[in-house]
Parts: sequence; C-alpha cells; structure tokens
Amino acid sequence: MSEARARLLGTATRLFYMEGLHSVGIDRIVAEAKVTRATLYRHFTGKDELVVAYLREADQAIRDRVGEALGSGRPAGEILRMVARAIAEDIGSPGFRGCAFLNAVAEYPDPEHPVHRAVLAHREWFLRTVTDLLAQAGKTPPELAGRHFVMLRDGAMASGCLSEPAAVGETFLQGIEGILRADPL
Repeated sequence: MSEARARLLGTATRLFYMEGLHSVGIDRIVAEAKVTRATLYRHFTGKDELVVAYLREADQAIRDRVGEALGSGRPAGEILRMVARAIAEDIGSPGFRGCAFLNAVAEYPDPEHPVHRAVLAHREWFLRTVTDLLAQAGKTPPELAGRHFVMLRDGAMASGCLSEPAAVGETFLQGIEGILRADPL
C-alpha cells in the first residue's frame, strides 16, 4: 500500500467512524490526508469505494483478532469467551461510537449497494465463525446460539456508546456466559 493510500484510508477511517459516512466529504478527507483529489481518485474510484475499503480494513482487524483466538489452541468455549472479552474491551475503549458495520448499514440501507454488501459479508463471516465454535462447544442447535451471540453483540455495541460502557461490557459477557452454560434445546 502506498503512503498516500495509507494516509487516505487512515484519515477516512478516523473521520468516518467518528462523524459518520455521509457527513464527511471527499474534500475534507483529501485536505486532512494532505493529498490531492487526483491522488484520491488514483487509489479509489470514488467515496463509495473508499467507504468499502474502510469497512474491509475494519473487517480484517476483527478477523485478525478472532484468528489469534482461534490459533490459541484453546477449547471452542474459551475461544468464544476470548472473542467476547475483545468485544467488551472495544466497547470500553476511548472514542467508542458503536459498531462500524451497524453504523454503515444505517446510512446505506439499499441491500444492493456495495457498502451494504460489505457489511453483510462481514456479518455472515462473524455469524458463521461463532456458530462453528458453538457447534464445537456442543451447543445445539448451534445456529440459534450463534444468532443469539450476534444479537447480544449488536445490542452491546449499540448500548456501549449510549450508557456506561463497563456495565454494558459486563452484561454482554454475562449473556455470552449464559449461552455457553445453557442446556441444549
């Protein structure tokens, strides 16, 4: 990745997450990244492609964290707890403004739009990953438990920027523990 592309993506990531996708214009990104418009368009066809790149970066960061947990060699239940703790830590981090993916889909409701599709691709991967782990942990039916995990995550991510993050994180972790300890249906 070129230095200019990295600056553009880094600037867009910061601004998009803190202020929203539609509220941040190309001119501002170009000015704060200290590049020209021509440089922006050399790396991205337009703002939508830049937004998708931002979401792909966020997706990859989450995949990397989950990959570290998966590579730990621990049992599936403990891996799920590690993933949940990482989510709770994110909620408690300074500047937390909710889930980048939920925020993005709220601004791009058209299911055919590339931004919306990028959000769905991330969510499908995350749901599949936790569902597979829940199946390995013996939760049946794992699909229901996986959807429950993702719904708890979504609620925690939304609540984390509206109320006390530590309490939200604790409640989320208790909910995940409930899933892991629940008797099969």
